[in-house]
Amino acid sequence: MSLVLKRSLHVVLFLVIVTTFSHSASVAQTTEPAMYHEAFRPQFHFSPVCGWMNDPNGMVYYEGEYHLFYQYHPDDIVWGPMHWGHAVSRDLIQWENLPIALYPDAIGPIWSGSAVVDAQNTSGLVPGGGLIAIFSYQDQSQGIAYSTDKGRTWTMYAGNPVIPALAKDFRDPKVFWHEATGKWVMIIAAGNQIQLFTSPNLIDWEFASSLSGDIRGGVWEVPDLFPLDLDGKTYWVMLASVSQMAPAGGGGVRYMIGDFDGTTFTYDRTNFDLWLDYGPDNYAGTTWSDMPDGQRVYIGWMSNWLYANATPTERWRGATTLPRTLRLMQTADGVRLAQQPVDSIAQLRGESLGTWENVALEGELPLDSVQGRLLEIIAEFRPGSAERFGLDVHAGDNTKTRILFNNPQSKLFISRSDQTATGFIPNFTRAFGSHALTLEDGLLRVHLFVDESSVEVFAQDGLVSISSLSFVNPQHDGVSLFAENGDAQLNRLEIYALNSLVPTGNNEMSACS
Repeated sequence: MSLVLKRSLHVVLFLVIVTTFSHSASVAQTTEPAMYHEAFRPQFHFSPVCGWMNDPNGMVYYEGEYHLFYQYHPDDIVWGPMHWGHAVSRDLIQWENLPIALYPDAIGPIWSGSAVVDAQNTSGLVPGGGLIAIFSYQDQSQGIAYSTDKGRTWTMYAGNPVIPALAKDFRDPKVFWHEATGKWVMIIAAGNQIQLFTSPNLIDWEFASSLSGDIRGGVWEVPDLFPLDLDGKTYWVMLASVSQMAPAGGGGVRYMIGDFDGTTFTYDRTNFDLWLDYGPDNYAGTTWSDMPDGQRVYIGWMSNWLYANATPTERWRGATTLPRTLRLMQTADGVRLAQQPVDSIAQLRGESLGTWENVALEGELPLDSVQGRLLEIIAEFRPGSAERFGLDVHAGDNTKTRILFNNPQSKLFISRSDQTATGFIPNFTRAFGSHALTLEDGLLRVHLFVDESSVEVFAQDGLVSISSLSFVNPQHDGVSLFAENGDAQLNRLEIYALNSLVPTGNNEMSACS
């Protein structure tokens, strides 16, 4: 065979291969959703490019960046050997995916923890200052790692663990610098106790005190302790997740308001039953350390261990709540914690889909001019004679997510379906609600953020929060108002489309191979 003929056959074969590959790629592109645009994929809540995520970890602000680490299993969409996934943001809304920060080592997988700025190099590990991560190993001992390049690479401390496993469930250390005593403080869960340790250097820790009792069901997890000011007075707030018997079923986050002297936290035990959120899908949350101007911003895992491994997603599973600014408010019942989405959420707002004022509600009122699955809704109602009133989102043929106010009970509820295109979600709580609300001036004020698979409700200026996953038909995008068994008054309603703002950075599937 001549050289020319061989070359001709090679060219023909190359063209056939390229054509076949191009056709296959075209088919794949038309049959498989683009990354971050799969069914139910959040469009403005953080979720990993692929794999499993649960607890947010190590939130710290450093040199202009907010770091979000998280419990991550890159090899499957169910819980497995834990790593620390990593993303950064300059505004808490637009995230950039970074490579995995912490991998399992010879001691074991890396469970939840925190990160701090060791500006004075008290540890001796970060000359000139840097980041120290403090975490639990799966065996419930505590280890540290350090970074001198803004968290891009990490080195495990050679002397790990710095604290041995002191209890069966001894985990989730949150560390902060206490200026008055000049020491690092660690708050950590220890079964049915919360324990406190102190250290001069993040390596050598001494037991300081413990809180015991006041727990109903399960164990404590992911505690946090921080100061907030109100009317010139400094209070200390403790958050702690409890694994069972939360208001909506499964786990939830409790908070206590009290005082901290550097070694001991005290609080009013008559006001113990305070919940950060009344929905089922806000767990294991914590706050950013070292934020500028004394701000305190919280973020939680938007799921529930009752069904976290069974939600109907592909490639990925797990997301965070919206970041929320925390503040204290004086109420008739005492000082309470309130929360609102961070101000930078405003950049998501797109076109106005309509404004309504002074609308009498009785029966169903579909808003035919409004369609969308990414929505911000601001509403003010005045209850009338109706037993229940409110609004529906993600509405379609016989499926919807309903936000309703039960007038006789004075409670706000979310009702959702546990049926998806692939069947029922086991243990998926169908309805849940707040404590009885006090309606100032007789008005109910709600602020909703609706994403592809979630609804977050903030009521009465953030005194009540309800966070809920929702997996109704992804084609359903209607919005309706309603009042049942009587009437109600809609004083004002504003609805805005929200823009998609998925993470940047390493978003290719190859990142998960």
